[in-house]
Amino acid sequence: MDYLIRVSDDTLAVTTPRDKSPDEAELSGRLVAAAAWGYGKATFKWCRRSTARTQPCSAERKEPRMVRRPSSTVITAVTTTIAVIAVVALTVVARAPASANGPDDARHGGAQELGDPDYGVCRGTDPRCYHDWGNFDPANGYKILLYTRTAGPRHADLGPALPAGMNPPLTAANVVQNAIVKMGQDNGFAVDWTEDVTQLATPGRLFPYNAVVFFSTSRDTLDDAAQTSLRQYIRGGGGFVGIHNAFGTEYNWPWYEGLLGNANFYDHGPLQSGVVQTVDKRDVSTAALPDRWAFTDEWYNLIPFPTRVRVLATVDESTLLRGVRGSMGHPGHGDFHPVAWCQYYDGGRAWVTTLGHDARDFTDDTTFPGAQEFQKLILGGIESAMGKAPFCR
Repeated sequence: MDYLIRVSDDTLAVTTPRDKSPDEAELSGRLVAAAAWGYGKATFKWCRRSTARTQPCSAERKEPRMVRRPSSTVITAVTTTIAVIAVVALTVVARAPASANGPDDARHGGAQELGDPDYGVCRGTDPRCYHDWGNFDPANGYKILLYTRTAGPRHADLGPALPAGMNPPLTAANVVQNAIVKMGQDNGFAVDWTEDVTQLATPGRLFPYNAVVFFSTSRDTLDDAAQTSLRQYIRGGGGFVGIHNAFGTEYNWPWYEGLLGNANFYDHGPLQSGVVQTVDKRDVSTAALPDRWAFTDEWYNLIPFPTRVRVLATVDESTLLRGVRGSMGHPGHGDFHPVAWCQYYDGGRAWVTTLGHDARDFTDDTTFPGAQEFQKLILGGIESAMGKAPFCR
């Protein structure tokens, strides 16, 4: 018995032998799908093979369809082949793509089997996942909340920890906060900043903002009340921007991991120069960027690996001359190593990047290669997450 199986994003396409009846073909195909992804959970396509070539797949069926009870001959045939089919199916799943526009097999040579948990929310690149419930009126202008609280390691570009309250005094050492405030002033949106978790205590505290920006937060930076507020805010159509060590935040909160696109920081190799590749220039955050641009960063390795997202930029690992292997053994992601992506998540918008380690990222001259490109990248991400510009295109 000869089966062809293809995987594309969340679709399992099974081509069955031409000598099987439609009901027999679909039944045996569904056994493959059930063995691989769990019965009824994958978008399923089945096709029939002609003598010359495979015919086009039938229309997608997202829900199981009733079929006639198979004959005893069919039951026997399926029983005797199910072990072989399951092995084939599981082999295919092991080679499933890691992201919506990433590699389509394991050829890229990086870390594999990094997981794709089910977060129980609508997520991905489909705008129908967004809740446009009228919580944000453009007539009122645009405002973001910059949150930089650290409950673990603190990046030097954040400067000294800020005192309690909203918009506390900043020093010259608070490079990130000063830079984002100026970015807002230069581009027509207001910025509030805080490291006081009580300022996130209720959803009502967050809804005045078109987006919430986590810039190099770390570890358990939110308490229970703030976690609930952030989730309700996102479900009400809010925007989220996660920059650099936002990926090293709230490790033990699965919903937040999903907000990051099914990704978390695992480790990184040496701080070094590399080349960023702009792989999707349709998005407002990448439209003005060159195809390739030099930048210096820590080049985060991720577990899990982002899925169901629109990848916007990657790093060319071949340009990382000091290697990509991380401090805890991660081998890197091979020829598809994302550094920026976007998605709709649980009613809201999420735009994220792993870049942003160095205070020199915000220089306003050409002394630090890639600084201007980085600033354009995050400005576009912030504006699109706010709804000020088209999102995730």
